[in-house]
Amino acid sequence: MLISRPDPSEYLPYQIEYVKRVQSEDVLTMLATQIDESLALLRGLTDEQGLYRPAPDEWNIKEIIGHMADTERIFAYRALCFARGDQSPLPGFEQDDYVAAANFSSRSLASLCDEFAAVRQATLTLFHSFTSEMFLHKGTANNNSSSVRAWIYCCAGHEHHHMESIRTIYLGRGA
Repeated sequence: MLISRPDPSEYLPYQIEYVKRVQSEDVLTMLATQIDESLALLRGLTDEQGLYRPAPDEWNIKEIIGHMADTERIFAYRALCFARGDQSPLPGFEQDDYVAAANFSSRSLASLCDEFAAVRQATLTLFHSFTSEMFLHKGTANNNSSSVRAWIYCCAGHEHHHMESIRTIYLGRGA
């Protein structure tokens, strides 16, 4: 099912970075294929490589993977609430606080990859259950209006953003 690109009024200004990374209206296929590509790269790393951080104040690779899983859960939850017509305002979240509290560095890289794969599968199952009309439903998160389809695009773009960073900055392999 094709999901048209959300209008800029359907997401927060900083999320344009995620939305523009989705080059196709077949965002659901992108979500399915990008996880395989990401996991192929990440599963080839050692636990020691997973602890690499380019600077003391930057997250390490394990923390990025855990962050991607946590963030996707939050984005998918927002999409679920809005798709079901829930108009209750949803809170924001502080990503640095989530990463600090999670202790991702103590986990194996394999367990983090397994978790992210499971989250993505659940996300895909959820998004495939939505009707075309549900993609246009809106709600409020972090004091801003946004749409279901915007959160779907943000899931794909968020992973793309972090995997590009891992490839280019953390591993020096180019985009």
